[in-house]
Amino acid sequence: MTADGWLQQQLAQHNQMVAAAGIRLRLEHRGQRIGLRGPLPCRQNPAQRRVQRLSLGATADASGLQQAQRQLLEVHHQLEQGRFDWSQWGTPRSAHPLQPTCHNGVEQAVKDFETAFFNDPRRRRNPAGSRTTWTSAYLPYLRRLVRRAETQNAALDSELLVSVLESYELASRSRQQCTTALAALARHCRLTLPPDWGERGAGYGLHRAQFRQLPSDSEILQLLELIPNPRWRLVYGLLATYGLRNHEAFFCDLSSLAPGSDREIRVLPTSKTGEHQVWPFQPDWVEHFGLSALAAGPRALPNVSTDLRRTTLQQVGRRVAEQFRRYGLPITPYDLRHAWAVRTIHIGLPDTVAARMMGHSVAIHTRTYHHWITRRDQQQAVDAALARLEPRPALAS
Repeated sequence: MTADGWLQQQLAQHNQMVAAAGIRLRLEHRGQRIGLRGPLPCRQNPAQRRVQRLSLGATADASGLQQAQRQLLEVHHQLEQGRFDWSQWGTPRSAHPLQPTCHNGVEQAVKDFETAFFNDPRRRRNPAGSRTTWTSAYLPYLRRLVRRAETQNAALDSELLVSVLESYELASRSRQQCTTALAALARHCRLTLPPDWGERGAGYGLHRAQFRQLPSDSEILQLLELIPNPRWRLVYGLLATYGLRNHEAFFCDLSSLAPGSDREIRVLPTSKTGEHQVWPFQPDWVEHFGLSALAAGPRALPNVSTDLRRTTLQQVGRRVAEQFRRYGLPITPYDLRHAWAVRTIHIGLPDTVAARMMGHSVAIHTRTYHHWITRRDQQQAVDAALARLEPRPALAS
């Protein structure tokens, strides 16, 4: 393990320990120093606290770590006893000001949020997936937040967050993702969101496409003929049969596709949402698309770079979408994923199981496929009610 890796591990363990003890202060590694971050008294109004950075003068090594640990406890004791004094420690440096007075404060808050995002131990377990999530699901909306703050010279508050959210079209996927990204920023900055925040951001996935006709099974099979390249045919078959995300076709353990195996594939931990298992719907499509050719490894797939030190999951997924357009397919890769999900609903697969196979939460699954789930549940209720009806005696002629 490198010295930097060791230090990050020690800091994470120490911060977990002090958090368990109810202490809200944290140590962080910045450059060649170890500093402190947490709710500290404001210089102008000591009765109020906001999250700020405190320079400890500790070097980023083993001896500096011990020094910083002692200093954190000393700051904590001073705060508990009401005797914390900035003159003993230097000037405060804001980590993520709760009420910045200009757009520069908003930009700094976003930078600090980014640092916290990638320092989260859960994120560090899957760095490639975290980079993709940050780039596609957070960064576009945070950039718009910074631009709007700069244009309006606005402070980082709930009013600004609502303004950014309302700039996205109702019932759009972008609006829902913006809801998630800004809510995460608000938690980081300890901002209070409006109580109807979730409702404001509602509208996700297929809500706007409920009346759009997803490709039928027969259409999916017919469209295969538009793909001349046998390697890309295999990608198409994987997406259709297993409901994978674009990039996941290149990040799977496909050994169970061998003849006689259970045909359950494993999406690898390097994917966007981590490891999960998927079963085929329809099972006979494994043979129809010739997917058993992939049992020996991914060599039969297109030559797409999957080295996540040089590319991202988003770029791999973009290659798939580009090929669909290149071959003139009238559907997108995600249409195949949605069709897979709807297929599982029609055959009665429990929503919790389908959501796990798709690598997302039951809440997202229910919200995205609400139209079809509601219809299924209503039909089941109607069928059960009709089955309870006693046959009426025939009328006399």
